[in-house]
Amino acid sequence: MTEKLLNFRAEGPASGPPLLLGPSLGTSYALWDKVAPELSITHRVIRWDLPGHGGSASGLIGPGATVGDLADLVLALADSLGIGQFAYAGVSLGGAVGLHLAVHHPERVSSLAVICSSAHFNGAQPWEERAARVRSEGLDWLAENANSRWFTPGFTVPELVGDQRAADPAAYAACCDALAAFDLRSRLSEIGARTLVIAGREDPATPPPHLREIADAVSGAALVEIPGASHLAPAQCPEAVLTALRAHLDGGARRGMAVRREVLGDEHVDRAQARQTPFTARYQDFISRYAWGEIWTDTTLSRRERSMVTLTALIAHGHYDELAMHVRAARRNGLTAEEIGAVLLQSAVYCGVPAANSAFAVAQRVLEEDGD
Repeated sequence: MTEKLLNFRAEGPASGPPLLLGPSLGTSYALWDKVAPELSITHRVIRWDLPGHGGSASGLIGPGATVGDLADLVLALADSLGIGQFAYAGVSLGGAVGLHLAVHHPERVSSLAVICSSAHFNGAQPWEERAARVRSEGLDWLAENANSRWFTPGFTVPELVGDQRAADPAAYAACCDALAAFDLRSRLSEIGARTLVIAGREDPATPPPHLREIADAVSGAALVEIPGASHLAPAQCPEAVLTALRAHLDGGARRGMAVRREVLGDEHVDRAQARQTPFTARYQDFISRYAWGEIWTDTTLSRRERSMVTLTALIAHGHYDELAMHVRAARRNGLTAEEIGAVLLQSAVYCGVPAANSAFAVAQRVLEEDGD
């Protein structure tokens, strides 16, 4: 890893929608250990380390650093990975980075989740004092009281406390400088990205009123408060954080329904929804979320190509009712009648003449009904 870039860990399919995860001050990307693997099922997850934390070089920032400087490092990392627009979720300082990105680089942020963070961190003085003490004494004194700052009584994550102790004091102090100078309250209303705000109800560092302030100022933002969670909610209450993030990130169902209508037509989708019952509702959601929201939205293949693959698969399995629907879909996706015929002729070789014979009958009927 080049020392000019933040250290990171990538998980999930390369073709998945990118999701960047930002850490809290004093922790590494291990903060996301109980959350990132689950999110990587549907997303290309990139979790990164702050300068001087985990595997990131300490020299990436220096005294007087700002949250904007950290945001620039995140953008440089995204650029190096070929990531243009991304979903973003961050904890504490990582959340502040997300707020900065959403205000100053809105074209890069498709959605935002701000977790146990704030638009300001109680003024400059406490952070200036902490930075001065860290520069003179190191980090052992902070590691000694990390549990009380990060978790509720009786809970700990030794690896994260170890991250606090192992961080580079100079880089940690520079991150304190960034928090001291950070106040984005006057610009929160400019955020246009779909936003989720998560508060730990027992968080002493960024208590729920800080998160409510963000949710009240950002149009359409959703607020979730997690009972029993302190400052590092992804480590202490991972299931609750996962539930909130999945609901927030899962544009799959919404995106899938839009694509489903584009490919199959409003009339067909309206009929399917009209027939929906409590018994079939989860199946309809499954189709919209995965078939249409994950597969048909993947740009690796064009919609024309997906139609050709789908026609062949339906012929191979004898699903002729579905075939009729997808002949119409193929026409919407730009295939000519001649190209559809060529797909069916190809299927005669690989799926069998009887299957192709039935397929030609279905396709001819559909094309004649539609005036082709």
